[in-house]
Amino acid sequence: MKPFFSQSRTDIYKADFLECDAIPPSSVDLVVTSPPYDLSIAYADHNDTAPWDEYLKWTRQWVSKCHTLLKTDGRFCLNIPLDKNKGGQQSVCADLTNLVRDCGFKYQSTIIWNEGNISRRTAWGSWMSASAPYVIAPVEVIVVFYKEVWKKQNKGISDITKEEFIAWTNGIWTFNGESAKRIGHPAPYPLELPKRCIKLFSYVDDLVLDPFLGSGTTLVACVQNKRYGVGVELSEDYCRKAVERVSPGLVGWLG
Repeated sequence: MKPFFSQSRTDIYKADFLECDAIPPSSVDLVVTSPPYDLSIAYADHNDTAPWDEYLKWTRQWVSKCHTLLKTDGRFCLNIPLDKNKGGQQSVCADLTNLVRDCGFKYQSTIIWNEGNISRRTAWGSWMSASAPYVIAPVEVIVVFYKEVWKKQNKGISDITKEEFIAWTNGIWTFNGESAKRIGHPAPYPLELPKRCIKLFSYVDDLVLDPFLGSGTTLVACVQNKRYGVGVELSEDYCRKAVERVSPGLVGWLG
């Protein structure tokens, strides 16, 4: 499979991740991704309204593929909601954590991302009554897994500072979410999220994969922090947006 875009440390593939055969097994050091949440978001080329059992079946398929592509000491950072209430209450974090472990991954930790500028409250249920109140936490999580061994097997260069290491190993991260309007994607995550995951859990020159690249934020973080980045994205519009963000000077290539 030929890349949609390739330059230096960066490759973007326009494909369904489950059908993409461009990434060799046991070649990836770190997966950082935020998959569709099944929240009825209007993506360009993805149906985000599947019944929960079908969503979990699809999730199992792509997580299993990530497991195959990762090295023995590969890590997996999964950004998902704590829970959801659209289409019925679902314990997203608990369900997906168990699913990922069933796919062969080992659990390491959970980071709580406190989105300072976003409230996910959509209803209170029974107002000021014990009849049927809803509790909705305005946070997301980054669940960290590894394939077989947690300790990196080969020595590499860590570029994380002392201050960053102390702050980021605290399991509560507080920074703002990203504006969908500013980025041009219905559900972008902020650059700070993949940057922290990449610097904390990988070495310089490691290979980082995002199987749901979207607008390209993970690859922007890879370029800025000297990692090789591979992204897979189904939508051509989002692929082009990712190219624009990764390589702002390639106006001619974009036509």
